[in-house]
Formats: sequence, structure tokens, C-alpha cells
Amino acid sequence: MKSRAPNQSPPRKNRLLREHVHDTYKFKRKPSEPTVCPACRAVYFGGRWQWIAQPADAEAHTCPACHRIQDKYPAGSLTLSGEFLTTHRDEILNLARNTAEGAKAEHPLKRIIAIEDAAGSVVITTTDAHLARGIGEALYRAYSGDLDLRYLDDSDLLRVTWTR
Repeated sequence: MKSRAPNQSPPRKNRLLREHVHDTYKFKRKPSEPTVCPACRAVYFGGRWQWIAQPADAEAHTCPACHRIQDKYPAGSLTLSGEFLTTHRDEILNLARNTAEGAKAEHPLKRIIAIEDAAGSVVITTTDAHLARGIGEALYRAYSGDLDLRYLDDSDLLRVTWTR
């Protein structure tokens, strides 16, 4: 045990501790293996969700991504705006879709929930915060512009804004 100098005050015990973020879309415990999502047919095997052939003895549980899609509750939101978007909309959305498809091929829980037009901008919602960030970074690499990432303290949502 460390001793402190006589003129040194005792260590503070009233520091603010951050609470653990509670994600209702993550299982409280690992599902049994194998488990199949009845909606998308992803298989939980080897400690992760994968795109593999469905085993005959698999249990059925909705995966977290399908649960988020069903509830329309995104983990990531990407807002695209600017004059460049209006003239190159199809190219930009194709890049976003291709980026999402590439991520989904390896990680079944990374998917686009919706692509919606909203007052001169396009909003893409995703089931995974990393996917929203990945799409934003792909747009920035391809077309430059301004990329802003904001993690909200009170929730597990990432808001990404890309403008050009």
C-alpha cells in the first residue's frame, strides 16, 4: 500500500463515473449455437452472426439487425446534403449502397434500414454505427466535402453529416 505525504489530501472518492451504455438490441447472453434468424437467415455460429448454410438443428431467434429494422430504431444516421448531392444523387447513393453491401457480406448485422429524402437532403439510417461512419468516410474519400461525426452521449446513436 502506498503511503502519502503528510501535507497531501486523501484521494477523491466523489468522482463521476460513466454508466455502462445499455443496448436493448444486444442479447443479454450469447444465443445457443446454432441459431438462425427467421427474417434474414443469418446464422449465429462460432460466437458471431454469419452467412452460412442453415443447420437442421438450429434454434430460431431474430438477429439484432432485423430487430432494429423491425422497430425502425437505427444505430447510425447519415445525412447527405449540398448542391453536389442534387447533381450526383444516383452516383452517391450507389456508392452508399455498395459500401453497405460490402460490409453486409462479411458482417450480417451491418445493414441499411432506410434511405429517405428529407427537405433537400437524403437521410440513410443503419443498423450499425460503424456502417454509417464507413459510408460517410467512403463518400469523403470519393468526393471530398465536409464530414462531421457526432456520437450522442445519452444514446448509442452516431450522427454523420456529409455536405458538398
